[in-house]
Amino acid sequence: MITFLSAIILLVCGYLFYAKFVERVFVINDAQVTPAYEKTDGLDYVPMPWWKGWFIQLLNIAGLGPIFGAVAGALYGPVAFIWIVAGCIFAGAVHDYFSGMLSLRHGGAQFPALVAKYLGNTVKSAVNVISLILMILVAAAFTAGPAQLLTQLTPLSFTAALILVFTYFLLAAVLPVNQIIGKIYPIFGVILVVMAVSIGVALLFGGKPIPELTLANLHPGELPVWPLIMVTISCGAISGFHSTQSPIVSRTLKKESEGRKVFYGAMIGEGVIALIWAAAGMTFFGGTAGLQEALAAGGPAGVVNEISVSLLGTFGGILAILGVIILPITTGDTALRSSRMILSDWLSGLVNMDRKGMVLIMTIVVSIPTFYLSTIDYSFLWRYVGWSNQVVATVMLWTAVSYLLKEGKNHWIAGVPAMFMTGVVCTYIFYAPEGFGMAYGTSMAIGLTLAAIVIALYVRQIFRFKRMESDVSASAS
Repeated sequence: MITFLSAIILLVCGYLFYAKFVERVFVINDAQVTPAYEKTDGLDYVPMPWWKGWFIQLLNIAGLGPIFGAVAGALYGPVAFIWIVAGCIFAGAVHDYFSGMLSLRHGGAQFPALVAKYLGNTVKSAVNVISLILMILVAAAFTAGPAQLLTQLTPLSFTAALILVFTYFLLAAVLPVNQIIGKIYPIFGVILVVMAVSIGVALLFGGKPIPELTLANLHPGELPVWPLIMVTISCGAISGFHSTQSPIVSRTLKKESEGRKVFYGAMIGEGVIALIWAAAGMTFFGGTAGLQEALAAGGPAGVVNEISVSLLGTFGGILAILGVIILPITTGDTALRSSRMILSDWLSGLVNMDRKGMVLIMTIVVSIPTFYLSTIDYSFLWRYVGWSNQVVATVMLWTAVSYLLKEGKNHWIAGVPAMFMTGVVCTYIFYAPEGFGMAYGTSMAIGLTLAAIVIALYVRQIFRFKRMESDVSASAS
């Protein structure tokens, strides 16, 4: 219990202190007109209260990630607490803050546009493809999942439920952000928070000891912590998907000082949710072996349902059902909206079309593969989502590093997590079954060598900018 409570306190302190430090490095300017006012269009650029932005951001980035991912990551034992806390404060929240604030500074720009500005058009082209694939896969997964559950709970057939969910997705993708998303997300957000807090309180007073910190790897399958836990627990620590969602909210903020509360704060909120569910997974089933058996029997949805009903009774069962239906829907709809926005921005210079026509056509273009994938067994593709998600996160961190270097600011706040995540994604792709499936030692050697090359390029850039600063100072004198 001490470890669990300490971890929550650390996350809160991360927001109270480190978030302010990051904000000072960025240097906010509330006198600057935000895109919500500068580009008001009644569709995507709409001024909204920051608290609505917080709920929208939380639900956009959360989905089932901080619940299902945290439960799966709990198989490694209390070491998951370390990754959630450190990853959230120093990597994930920094990633989300810069993805949101750089978008805010650049007229509500999408993630690929930011990559192009700070890392070049070559990287942008690759990121456009990866981002779109990631968005479409997420939207498809979060169409099929809720549809299957609705089929179990109602007389609806799977096809009817699928059409119902997808119809909502289409409406959320094309209607003004304040008409559906802005109105219902705060309600859904309250459900998510109440669900997590209720489970957390029940854990504290449930009589079962919450495991204390140990650095030992307790995974029953003896899978290595590095780099697997960093991909398993992404939402709740760091997730590249967030950088594709932040522009939705950056186009609604009224002033720059709201960014810390919305972008950094929502990530801390997600970290707390992940921490609670990781603790629940470790505690409820009497250890990681019991948790593995439960996951094998009922999957993560079954585990969440069993924990909720057992700890909270009927109320918990209702929350679990609402959560498993609502949370993926509130991520899938904005994933579809983001894919529409990314594709529109990508093709805006090539297609001569009015804004309403562009919105409609691009929504149709991304909807066709999304709906198709939601009707088939595409699990072989879904396996790549975890890695591609963390690649996007790594690229966003390097984008922030480039921005900070060019501005002469403290680049280490993004540089350290960027180096760490580079090592993660480089090692993972060689070791994982969906990658090259190499031996662990070989994967470590190749992955860390590639990471070292990237780090060397980073160091070279640091010295390059220092030389440029020295030349400017010499010329001025």
